[in-house]
Amino acid sequence: MDSIDTTKFADEPIDAVVTWVDGSDPAHRAKRRQYGQTGEEALDDVGGDIRFTSVGEIKYCIASLLKFAPFLRRIYIVTDQQDPQIKDFIEKHFPGQYSKIEIIDHTVLYRGYEQYLPVFNSMAIETVLWRIPGLSERFIMLNDDFMVVTPTTPEDYFVGDKVVCYAKRFSVHLARLLYNLKPEKDGHKIVTFKHGMVNAADVAGVKWRFFRIGHNPQSMRVSVFRDFFAEHTELMEANMSQRFRCPESFNPAELCFLLCAKKRKLILRSKRKNDLYLLPEGKEYIVNRLHKFDRSRTAKFCCMNSLDYGDPEEQKMVFDWLDKRLGIKND
Repeated sequence: MDSIDTTKFADEPIDAVVTWVDGSDPAHRAKRRQYGQTGEEALDDVGGDIRFTSVGEIKYCIASLLKFAPFLRRIYIVTDQQDPQIKDFIEKHFPGQYSKIEIIDHTVLYRGYEQYLPVFNSMAIETVLWRIPGLSERFIMLNDDFMVVTPTTPEDYFVGDKVVCYAKRFSVHLARLLYNLKPEKDGHKIVTFKHGMVNAADVAGVKWRFFRIGHNPQSMRVSVFRDFFAEHTELMEANMSQRFRCPESFNPAELCFLLCAKKRKLILRSKRKNDLYLLPEGKEYIVNRLHKFDRSRTAKFCCMNSLDYGDPEEQKMVFDWLDKRLGIKND
């Protein structure tokens, strides 16, 4: 157990921020195509439909936070002029708790920088989540396919004034070499999750090792972003203005972790036994994977990635498992 006195921070609130988009919305799809250049809006790693498709994960993400992180003060859902339509679901299964949820539009994050909208790049949007009015100093950042799957406490995310990072250290030079060796696809280098972390290391002035983070809730601090971008406004604008993901994008969560580590305000924990990951790779795979999830006694988080690739039966298997895990009874 981390030997840090947490009583000083016991009364400080913790919020959650969930990014969500319904890419099947005709208006959103038309907007992507309007602003896409040279077909980039059709590339899966840049702006293709798969990056924005929603099959209902958002309601389970929010339900998991209400169930397994009840200490959260508020839960913000960040959208692009959309409504996730989860109120009835939440009121039915978590009566009286919808009041903790607030929808935040991109225009709120981009106030004063409206010229960069619309934006379809998750790393651009995450660059300015800290600008949500009233957001707590300590907050948890999630994508809509991240779930909390067992009871958690504030100390699973923050210990005193330190952020908890579930990751492993990885060589900057090795990551860059592997990226350069990766063959092109569709005439360009694939824009990878890991490459955004390497870019963040460059931004933070870290030359040797970065934190290879996973697809799980990330513990962030408003002041880290605010203070860094106050001195480097050009970096904030460069990232927040990239409408589609591109090789120059840096991962904001990685940047926050690296800056916290420099100030000795980070606790590194392995994601190996805390983080579950599932892809829709066939019924047998899903059955075996969910069985493994059930056997785990340590896993706190899971990511149900690209469920829209699965067929209806595969999706039902996953949602049935989540219903059971969350204690949700459907009529």
